[in-house]
Amino acid sequence: MQNLGNTQFFRVDSEPEPEAKVVLAAVYEALTEKGYNPVNQIVGYIMSGDPTYITSHKNARSMIMKVERDELVEELLTEYIRGKGWK
Repeated sequence: MQNLGNTQFFRVDSEPEPEAKVVLAAVYEALTEKGYNPVNQIVGYIMSGDPTYITSHKNARSMIMKVERDELVEELLTEYIRGKGWK
């Protein structure tokens, strides 16, 4: 029999947050497959926060919503700077 005077602990392991780089690659691919301009659509999403800019094809909309928009911008800017050889 349980001791009702003690507090029980319940622990739920949270899912690891997806990396922005992986999510951007998957979303880019899904948008391309559906015939959208992926750059325009991703910019629209980042600027507005409106997930309807991203297709639900291949679960892209759900994936991108799990990453903070500022993390997406940070990843894009980091890759741009690396490509320019500034870093």
